[in-house]
Amino acid sequence: MVQSEIPGVFVRVKAVVLDSFVLMLLMLMVTELFSSFEAVPDLYRILAFVLIFGLYDPILTSSVGGTIGHMVFGLRVKRDNHEGKNILFPVAVVRFLVKATLGWISLVTVMGHKQGKAIHDMVARSVVVYHTKNLKVAA
Repeated sequence: MVQSEIPGVFVRVKAVVLDSFVLMLLMLMVTELFSSFEAVPDLYRILAFVLIFGLYDPILTSSVGGTIGHMVFGLRVKRDNHEGKNILFPVAVVRFLVKATLGWISLVTVMGHKQGKAIHDMVARSVVVYHTKNLKVAA
């Protein structure tokens, strides 16, 4: 991997901030949906918010290679040993749990790691790269 292909901490923070807004929007939409019903138990509301918060990142990261924030800023999360493949869902869950537990602390390591890895990337054996489309080279 060429050093210029490694996203810095600033672009990753921008992606996290955008994802925070996306999560708030999703939760607002669910709140509006629940308010259209007469009586929704608090347990269902809590469960909905936990599922949105807990599954947003792992589902998108494992299925399309990144969250909406990643995609907007041209980033993708790939397997460290095979950058062409997305990480598996169970690995994405572990990656998210570490990221959510450590918060911003996890991102501090991006600046000092030669591959720009955060702690959650090291645990999940993932790497965040800039997305490049496969271009056909004329022969």
